[in-house]
Amino acid sequence: MNTIAETKPGEDSSSATEAERATVERLSGGRTQIEAELSKIIVGQKEVIEQILIALFSGGHCLITGAPGLAKTLLVKTIARIFHLKFQRIQFTPDLMPTDITGTEILQDTGEGRKMTFVRGPVFANLILADEINRTPPKTQAALLEAMQEHQVTAAGVRHVLDEPFFVLATQNPIEMEGTYPLPEAQLDRFMFNVVMDYLPETEEVEVVTRTTAQSTPQITALFGGEDVLRFHEIVRKVPVAEEVVRYAVKLAAASRPRQASTPDFINEWVSWGAGTRAAQFLVLGAKTRALLKNRAHVSVEDIQTLADPTLRHRILLNYRAEAEGITVEAVIKRLLETVKPPFA
Repeated sequence: MNTIAETKPGEDSSSATEAERATVERLSGGRTQIEAELSKIIVGQKEVIEQILIALFSGGHCLITGAPGLAKTLLVKTIARIFHLKFQRIQFTPDLMPTDITGTEILQDTGEGRKMTFVRGPVFANLILADEINRTPPKTQAALLEAMQEHQVTAAGVRHVLDEPFFVLATQNPIEMEGTYPLPEAQLDRFMFNVVMDYLPETEEVEVVTRTTAQSTPQITALFGGEDVLRFHEIVRKVPVAEEVVRYAVKLAAASRPRQASTPDFINEWVSWGAGTRAAQFLVLGAKTRALLKNRAHVSVEDIQTLADPTLRHRILLNYRAEAEGITVEAVIKRLLETVKPPFA
């Protein structure tokens, strides 16, 4: 990689560069290994898997949307086994309380009398599966906000730091289904990607049914640990990106905001709320990770365009007119990509 190696006191710059190269090779080569392990359990969903891996290697949280029965939960559990991370599953239900997630203080007897002791909730893990997150009311959904953004939990005025790495992979059912509570915009914006899982083609669905009705249970091999993931986070941020590519990501996000000076007419017509600055940040960060996974040392415009859908689809809120005309968020993003001219075109 053509980056400036960061060296520690007393460390030779060439050795630091070699360490970085080894990490890059492990990251780019690990994708094939991960996909091979996932294929033992998960059939198809190549694009979904790529987007989730990009979020994990970037250090971002991921929202997975799809109808029940599409193996969303199974996919997350399998990824946790491959990365050998401490895993916790939280099943979101209408009666789930915020303290059921973060933990609470209880009165316990000690050798010095009774004292209030903080009992950690399931959020104290490396990989959290927030299963059916939109099945619980907003108050409980918001309990994840501080953990996702600050990587900490505050109870009774005391700050409790979460272990690193820390990821939230949340699954949700389509909001049109009965008994769902749409996530607030503030919490949606904390998710790097909104990955959509759809039904499999018939051939792949036949393979799923055949596998799941057989006796054999494939064994998953752990390929990485938490320290590996943290090193991946560091090396991703060192990937060079041209200013023109960053500007393109910023323009894409800005063009989605209605009632601005340079907003396209179709955005003013169909969109009530657009993407903020965090969208551009995640576009660039995800593009850096995708470049490394593709064994490239620089970010391309194609990386930005490929990640536009999962980055923007949960940050663009359509108005009633768009819904009445049958306009989808994906259609708006497609128009944005056609309207905002990329550099070097």
